[in-house]
Amino acid sequence: MSLRHGLLGLLNYEPMTGYQLNKMFNESLGHFWQAKASQIYRELDAMEQSGWLTSERVIQDDKPNKRVYSITDSGKAEFLDWLSALDPLKNPPRLKSALLMRVFFGGELDLSHTLSLFHSLREVVVEIAKPIQAIGGEIDKMTAQGEVDANTALFWKLAALNGEISFKASIEWVDKSIQILEEEKEKRQ
Repeated sequence: MSLRHGLLGLLNYEPMTGYQLNKMFNESLGHFWQAKASQIYRELDAMEQSGWLTSERVIQDDKPNKRVYSITDSGKAEFLDWLSALDPLKNPPRLKSALLMRVFFGGELDLSHTLSLFHSLREVVVEIAKPIQAIGGEIDKMTAQGEVDANTALFWKLAALNGEISFKASIEWVDKSIQILEEEKEKRQ
């Protein structure tokens, strides 16, 4: 996925300001794709130059002026082309993890230090997983309140399910790693 296509997908729901896009991106897509506000604004400018979106400056008396972005027909066509080109054989999920690279080379550190790092890692993973586990309920609430249609909610839930399962697997991996490291530490004593 490219950042551009994620932004087009959000604008496909409704016109938004850059601030609203950044917030919605972080609350939804941000669980599996990170982007800084500066990247989002840079992409919005580039997409407007490409004709994929338009913007309208809204003058406000009591607040700073704002710019509202809307997807164009060519932007929607680009988004749908990208979306329908999903081919898992050509684009399999890839794992890129600085954490796993560090684990790979962890034998260069003292075992007690590494074990301490894994205990800290477990705390972090559990904290990060909490909001992901609550997403399904939030989607149900939004659907019940009419904020999201049932079809959109179904696919949001599928994406959230991946996050839930991934974090459960991460916690299981950390727990198993701690167990293995503790057993190794006992062997060495």
